[in-house]
Amino acid sequence: MLPLSGERKDAKGIIFDKINSVDTLRGSSTVKRGFAHMLKNGVVMDVTTVEQAQIAEEAGAVSVMVLDKLPSEVRKAGGVARTASIRIIEDIMDSVTIPVMAKCRIGHVNEALVLQETDVDMIDESEVLTPADELRHIWKWDFTTPVVNGARSLAEALRRIEEGASMIRTKGEPGTGNVAEAIKHIKKVNDELRTIKSIYDSGDNQDLVRMAREFKVSYDIVEQTAKLGRLPVVNFAAGGIATPADAAYLMSLGCDGIFVGSGIFNSDDARERARAIVLATTFWNESDKVKEAQKMIDERQSMIGLDVNTLELRMQDRGGSA
Repeated sequence: MLPLSGERKDAKGIIFDKINSVDTLRGSSTVKRGFAHMLKNGVVMDVTTVEQAQIAEEAGAVSVMVLDKLPSEVRKAGGVARTASIRIIEDIMDSVTIPVMAKCRIGHVNEALVLQETDVDMIDESEVLTPADELRHIWKWDFTTPVVNGARSLAEALRRIEEGASMIRTKGEPGTGNVAEAIKHIKKVNDELRTIKSIYDSGDNQDLVRMAREFKVSYDIVEQTAKLGRLPVVNFAAGGIATPADAAYLMSLGCDGIFVGSGIFNSDDARERARAIVLATTFWNESDKVKEAQKMIDERQSMIGLDVNTLELRMQDRGGSA
């Protein structure tokens, strides 16, 4: 069990209330990170309609992420991609019993506030949508609703956690059906975790200070992460996952769960593929179960994959330097 430390006394997102004469507390780091922990070993599916959300729930998804368009459709449509229609988000919230997440643009504080007011269960400050602020992410400690952010490296992940992110998803390249970038980035994060863990174990505090300066984060979060040997929040994989074997491989690399969307709903066998990816994610370390999941789908019905090196738009790069 990971420690759920990291509370800020000045966090505006913490709300003390009294319900039926009982003192309650909402928005604490413990509550927000705890919610993310409850999704571990599960699959979060991107959806754009009530029907897709119901398919996801029936398949065993632990949550759905509501978008106006799937990442592959955002790529084709071009223009500015914004948060989904509130009416669609509310319709989906009324139609499923699993938690509902929704995306806002990077740095767009008011889009996030609207989603919080809508009572979504988690907000994704996402590079899939067009960034509203290229230089700044949202200060997430001021939100009662937990927020998830993407990251391609340990430095990016720790910067987002210091801003108040309750969950990280290791970025791949969304909407491509190509898992290569997701694999590259979780391996990079793992390599960097091994490096700071080794420095911590050696007792070389001076070198940990150097790493903190290199990552542009505080010494405290580097020390805490090095001591744990992993991120202090859950880390899901995302971007380009299209098959059960993709999901199992990312879980074997240490991911706590999976985000998938275009890979399911841009295939011709969405119901079977959704169930198969849930099965492979749950039993990622049992080869026979992963084989069973892989047999549930037909490669001829998979979405067409894209070569990441030839893309004009690389969503993963958005907000990465901030």
